[in-house]
Amino acid sequence: MTIQVKYFASLRDRLGRDGDELESVSGLTVAGVWAALHPKTPLPPNTLAAVNLEYASLEQAVRAGDEVAFFPPVTGG
Repeated sequence: MTIQVKYFASLRDRLGRDGDELESVSGLTVAGVWAALHPKTPLPPNTLAAVNLEYASLEQAVRAGDEVAFFPPVTGG
């Protein structure tokens, strides 16, 4: 099974695409998903993440079938 990965706003612009697919690996975290897909690009500071539409820490475990989203900090007003 795979993990669906989505990128939003400036991350999508920087990477030139809105998502990726990653083969599931046991013991993977949110930060590990980024590292596996972008080994030469550090995760930008203050990047937020969500797993299955819920905010998540970078240390949260990710399982096969999950959707992981990365997005820059959001402001409102």
